[in-house]
Amino acid sequence: MRQLFQTITLPLACSLLWACSAHETKSPVETPGRPESAKTQLLEAGAATLQSKPPIEAINAYLDGFHFYNGHPDVQMEAHHYCSILNEDVIQCVIFDGNTKGAKIMGVEYIIDEKLFAGLPTREKAIWHSHGYEVSSGQLIAPGIPDPAEHALMARLAHTYGKTWHTWHTDQDKALPVGVPQLMMGFTADGQADPAMVEQRNGRLGVDAGKTKGERADIRIPDADPQADGWQHGNVIQITDPTGAHVHRSSTATPSTTNSRSSQ
Repeated sequence: MRQLFQTITLPLACSLLWACSAHETKSPVETPGRPESAKTQLLEAGAATLQSKPPIEAINAYLDGFHFYNGHPDVQMEAHHYCSILNEDVIQCVIFDGNTKGAKIMGVEYIIDEKLFAGLPTREKAIWHSHGYEVSSGQLIAPGIPDPAEHALMARLAHTYGKTWHTWHTDQDKALPVGVPQLMMGFTADGQADPAMVEQRNGRLGVDAGKTKGERADIRIPDADPQADGWQHGNVIQITDPTGAHVHRSSTATPSTTNSRSSQ
């Protein structure tokens, strides 16, 4: 898989995959705090010039998809994944609520190949979600790369599983990362995702949903492990927030330039 990701980072005009896309997505919240001072800006510039950042520099893939809170399938949001490859079977992603400099880190997702997933304990599997439907439906995309490269990438991701935790719930209008981490899931069938949310994302990023779905018709989608996607089988796992700060609620629709979320 590493070789695949190295291939799709070309042409050289795009040093990172998301640099190929001119479509911006803004965070839905403004964080309170004082503007950066000249001193902070100077320190920031110096650090950028002098410090090496191997873990950050290893990020070479941008994926855009949708998540929902485990146990609250009607509360959904768009998620921007910036990923690096640990080896052929393991990917790690930082998840943002946009693709601009002001985007907030919403959480993390770990992605593993189906062979590794098969060896996990049964109780562990329930925490992970399958990616087959996300691929076949066209909900999961890799903005800005050539169609053949995206097709190859999606064919590989169709055989993987993800474990996702969100730590900053900006979809709930949280201007600060309050509350506790929440386990997220991915969609597994038609009719689950809010159509308005998907259409808002597709319109902003210039995605032709019908075309994308048709082009992926030849991708073999494996049957999901019956122990994955625990929420579908009544096995809902979630952290209870002792502060009561996290309230799952459907939100109002967001502007066309802002990270999309459900409004059901």
